[in-house]
Amino acid sequence: MGIRWEDAVLFQPGKTPGDPTLITANCPDKAGLGCDLCRIILEFGLCITRGDFQTDGKWCYIVLWTVPQESSTRIEWDSLKHRLQAACPSWSIMSSFHFNQPPRFAKASPVYLLKVFCLDRKGLLHDVTKVLSKLDLTIQRVKVTTTPDDKVLDLFFITDTMDLLHTEERRDETCRHLAQVLKEHCISCELQLSGPEFENQQGALMSFSSEVAEELFSCELSSKEMGSLHPLSSEMKKVKKASITVDNHMSPSHTLLQIQCIDQKSLVYDILRTSKDCDIQIAYGRISPTVDGCRNVDLFIQKKDGGKIVDPEILTALCSRLKEEMLHPLRVTIASRGPDTILLVANPVEVSGFGRPRVFYDVTLALKLLGICIFSAEVVRHSTSDRKWEVYRFLLDDIPRFPIASQQRSRVEIIDKVRKTLMIC
Repeated sequence: MGIRWEDAVLFQPGKTPGDPTLITANCPDKAGLGCDLCRIILEFGLCITRGDFQTDGKWCYIVLWTVPQESSTRIEWDSLKHRLQAACPSWSIMSSFHFNQPPRFAKASPVYLLKVFCLDRKGLLHDVTKVLSKLDLTIQRVKVTTTPDDKVLDLFFITDTMDLLHTEERRDETCRHLAQVLKEHCISCELQLSGPEFENQQGALMSFSSEVAEELFSCELSSKEMGSLHPLSSEMKKVKKASITVDNHMSPSHTLLQIQCIDQKSLVYDILRTSKDCDIQIAYGRISPTVDGCRNVDLFIQKKDGGKIVDPEILTALCSRLKEEMLHPLRVTIASRGPDTILLVANPVEVSGFGRPRVFYDVTLALKLLGICIFSAEVVRHSTSDRKWEVYRFLLDDIPRFPIASQQRSRVEIIDKVRKTLMIC
């Protein structure tokens, strides 16, 4: 088709500072490709402000307008392009399809254990997370413990998107960057291939009271949650629900979904992730720019084997799932266990096993901005009857300036700040 694989992903910077950067993917199609690309873009700290994509089932063309989530964020564009290209099927895969041979998929990246031992201070965990993000190191699991003498042992189970952690140079670079950021607080930094520790952490269980489990994993939104999804947001007062209109008459071969909802940081990813998990193929999609805090999305969809979706039960289930993911993609609550105050954040895991990007980064950022210290933290997987979840547990330190354990107002402020950081771009 006259397109080189290395040109499958192209960037077009904005003409003036502040303008969106255009990201174009033009490559062979595969199931869930749009979701995979959006996840990677989010991992690099970008928001998607607008989008167009189409496919004939064999070839796809995706155009996304992106801006940094934080104005101070420095985007590693070369690394982002490498990641996006790696996610796009290559000509060799197209050839394997042509000759009816199974395509070759990349092996999962090995998991490494990063041990950081240091003196405690405010914002420490977020600063370490920020360094790992800049180095293209993905956090798979975390275990953080504060000792009685105010020292912290951080255990990060990480993978390297550049697949270079097996080299001494890459490991030394990681420890050097951490030492530069932690300065005199750093006691030691070790990085090695993970052993049974990762499997043990994967199998870790987290118990919840029935009340907390209902808040974290229920499909229905309580009136309390509806009122605080976008705290202090005038847009939330205008639109309380996500609206989805189904049209099976406009196209002879596709079902049209017309979606209107409140805009949020990862809206496009949530919609494409849900479609991917439900085996729905999006033949054409248009994500309009935000107007008065609301976003319109038009999707022409088909069943996995082609054809319209005419079964009313399937359509009802799909629309219900999309509404849930648009209104309630992340669950945030605070629980008490004796004198301890615990912040819990849960999000659904893709059927393919991927967790939501940058959750740990955003939560630790919110707590740092609030001036709250984290006594311990961990990330585990949890299963309910219908899906798997990634659960982030933070044991918060009480400090005189911010007595969170004794003031309900403080708890609401923490939940609202965390949710806003996770949801609002």
